[in-house]
Amino acid sequence: MKSPVLFAAALVAAPVHAADLTTIPFKTLAGKETSLADFKGKVVLVVNTASKCGLTPQYEALEAVHKKFAAQGFTVIAFPCNDFGAQEPGTAEEIREFCQTKYSVSFPLMEKIHVKGAERHPLYTALTGKDGVFPGDVKWNFGKFLIGKDGKAIARFEPTEKPDSEAVTTAIEKALAAP
Repeated sequence: MKSPVLFAAALVAAPVHAADLTTIPFKTLAGKETSLADFKGKVVLVVNTASKCGLTPQYEALEAVHKKFAAQGFTVIAFPCNDFGAQEPGTAEEIREFCQTKYSVSFPLMEKIHVKGAERHPLYTALTGKDGVFPGDVKWNFGKFLIGKDGKAIARFEPTEKPDSEAVTTAIEKALAAP
């Protein structure tokens, strides 16, 4: 029999709402309009990132997980964010260069956005707002949201949960195996 603690943890990963996130527009780091609709049919790990954070080395694990599962229909999408300790002060070009030079990032990088506060991007409002799938502000850089092939959020991982942890990779594998 499952312990109550394990059962409660499973509830956190269950979709609270069936929100389709694919209609919410955002821009690539190069300024091109896009949305999760461009990734429909893929499993996506959405991550708010920063270049000058103690968690910045997670870029290495994000790239490793991206490469490990890419052929199966998975991608990481990074949203640079300066909301926490002003740890992403760079321009789009500086962010791109840093990610490619320091961490050989090959997954998509999006335009810098806000993930909390009055200027919170609509994607993050849908994910973490009062009526969001996983209500509650992102706590720091490198918060992670797993989006299923259908464009619906299926799991949330806190910033300190490493992208290549068993919890994250198991959730990715389960989402990839889903119809």
